[in-house]
Amino acid sequence: MALAAAASFPRGARDAQAQLPHVVIFSFMAKSHTIPLTHLAHLLRRRKLATVTFFTTPVNAAFVRAALSGADGMAVVELPFPDHVIIPGVPTGAECVEALDSLFFLPAFVEAVSLLRPRFEEALTATRPPASVIVADAFLYWAPAAAAALGVRTLAFFGANVFAHVVREVCLRDNPAAALSGGNSDAVFTVPEFPHVQLLLEDIPFPFNEPDLTVAASIREMDGKIGKAIADSHGLIVNTFDAMERRYIEHWNRHVGPRAWPVGPLCRARPTPISRHGSAPAWMRWLDEKAAAGHGVLYVALGTMAAVSVAQLREVADGLEKSEQDFLWAVRPVDADLGTGFEERVRGRGMVAREWVDQCAILRHGGVRGFVSHCGWNSVIESVSAGVPLAAWPMSAEQPLNAKLVVDELKIGIRVSAKDGTGSGLVRSEEIARVATELMAGKKGVEVARNMAALGAKAREATEEGGSSWNAVQELITGLNLTA
Repeated sequence: MALAAAASFPRGARDAQAQLPHVVIFSFMAKSHTIPLTHLAHLLRRRKLATVTFFTTPVNAAFVRAALSGADGMAVVELPFPDHVIIPGVPTGAECVEALDSLFFLPAFVEAVSLLRPRFEEALTATRPPASVIVADAFLYWAPAAAAALGVRTLAFFGANVFAHVVREVCLRDNPAAALSGGNSDAVFTVPEFPHVQLLLEDIPFPFNEPDLTVAASIREMDGKIGKAIADSHGLIVNTFDAMERRYIEHWNRHVGPRAWPVGPLCRARPTPISRHGSAPAWMRWLDEKAAAGHGVLYVALGTMAAVSVAQLREVADGLEKSEQDFLWAVRPVDADLGTGFEERVRGRGMVAREWVDQCAILRHGGVRGFVSHCGWNSVIESVSAGVPLAAWPMSAEQPLNAKLVVDELKIGIRVSAKDGTGSGLVRSEEIARVATELMAGKKGVEVARNMAALGAKAREATEEGGSSWNAVQELITGLNLTA
């Protein structure tokens, strides 16, 4: 299959932008990875700091183009995905993580993506004007070496916060799971550099929660490649802001590196595409109706990558019904069976959305007063940007650390407890109802809403002219001598 045409700009656009650096952005093939990088592209173009080209694959291109709509002068280059190699666990034609049957196959998919390297090198060589720098998702662990061989520098992007990066370094060095696996569920590990951070075993992400370093060898190998990709880059772009993580940013920059550039919340750079007229989606019209009636709405979304069992989804449904709170639930998978008669019983008070929804637009809606979230970092930072308090329910990856930051340190959320005493791992409907009610109408909910409002104001300040994130983006471009 031939490579899609290399990026180029019309002569007039080239002349007008000749003095700007050319930033190539290459995202890993997952929506949760792609979305913040499209926001970064909007930010660079809106502030006229760079011309931008976005690399992706054909199946993902429509999503990327839609996310980039409204911005001028951005090209999208499609790199044909390898189709001649069969990878165990990776469905034929799969070009995104959402197509995998299980995240167990993620390492195999990451390796399959590495087969894009020749096409990446060809496209990078052909790009005009020549690339000044590439912003590459760290899951594309081979990109820094490939770009360096062509004389192009790399800035790494990884969708986690700096707190999670710092704790990962501690886990690699100290293996805290070894000290926490003796059977005492209340045992804690104190992070030496930050004594106020005390980790339970449940706070430590997989595979670092396994004391045996031979467990999950493929995941550990993948993590090591990602870590090296970050270390080999000229900087680390992070979707966070100084007032949220100052102590961890300073520690990372002084003792670990490469330099972290907190440029978020990136979602504040994206345009608002949702029409408030007849063409608005049904869920937006429903939110408008609720707001007009003076009803606060609880938004529920548990991520797009980790599979949630049918049994757990039914517990969520039962809990939301018991809570008697108005709610909008973005359900995944879209064909999930939530139990006989559930949607009919909650009709009018609750809405189930089974299509792709615009989460930023939902959180920015004035009628949304709380968010039950899996604590993926995109969801957390989007919630902070909108000032919507969280019910933190981590499920995979670094999400336990995100929840710890949200609940224990920033105090902008309430923890959903998975300890039901049955050993099943299910969060019961009673717990979901309790958290939903407390977040929307309880004393604790009032407290976390107040804290979130204050942090949300700081997020807005950070991205406004002269703010910490505003300045970081400017310094990132000029500090790397990318300007002509």
